[in-house]
Amino acid sequence: MHYNWHWKVLLEMEPGGTGSYLHYLIVGLGWTLATALAAWVIALLLGAFVGTIRTTSARWAVRIGNLYVEIFRNIPLIVQMFLWFFVVPELLPEAVGNWIKQMPPPWSSYLPAVMCLAIFTSVRVAEQVRAGINSLPRGQRMAGTALGLTQAQTYRNVILPQAFRIILPPLTSESMNIIKNSSVALTIGLLELTGRARAMQEFSFRVFEAFSAATVIYLLTNLVVVLLMRALEQRVRVPGLIAAGGAPQAGH
Repeated sequence: MHYNWHWKVLLEMEPGGTGSYLHYLIVGLGWTLATALAAWVIALLLGAFVGTIRTTSARWAVRIGNLYVEIFRNIPLIVQMFLWFFVVPELLPEAVGNWIKQMPPPWSSYLPAVMCLAIFTSVRVAEQVRAGINSLPRGQRMAGTALGLTQAQTYRNVILPQAFRIILPPLTSESMNIIKNSSVALTIGLLELTGRARAMQEFSFRVFEAFSAATVIYLLTNLVVVLLMRALEQRVRVPGLIAAGGAPQAGH
């Protein structure tokens, strides 16, 4: 049976009347990027904090950081997504929980999706930060102490700037992963790119065209991310610093 590719379906009007199917998918990309970017900012801040305290001399802080990593690393992403959407609002104070549940779409799905992706990715960032810090010579900390810097000042001015330069390549992978992982948000009703591709194939019965178009959009988006991160890596690179690929990476 001969199968014709009807790519012109992308220019047809989608049932909601907001524009063509192509425009429908591009709007979905916007929600994907908005979700991933917000989650990435939180994940970087939280992951950097957790990863850093796991390398300090405070044993209680190390134990709390390790517990945080072990808990969220061992729960599947889709389960965490359901927990944030269905369970967390029930655990919060009633007024806050009701406010979250009564938020109009897509915000009622967007907020849990961002928090889920942020926490899930922060664990991976924390592992990278810890590995980057531990890859530095111990003399770096001793030099900071010899200069009269406190532990916090040593981390801020000496250790972390070097560690982040070392782990930029693995952070590039995590930035792409968070874009891809945002597709799981369709399970709680967020119409991001994958969710809209699925809706398109249900409306038009063109499965191949819908998901092929989404695939191309994902590929182009991640290509742009890679190019931007490589440009950043070249910009902050310090000659003589440990090679980026030389940082030990913890297994996930």
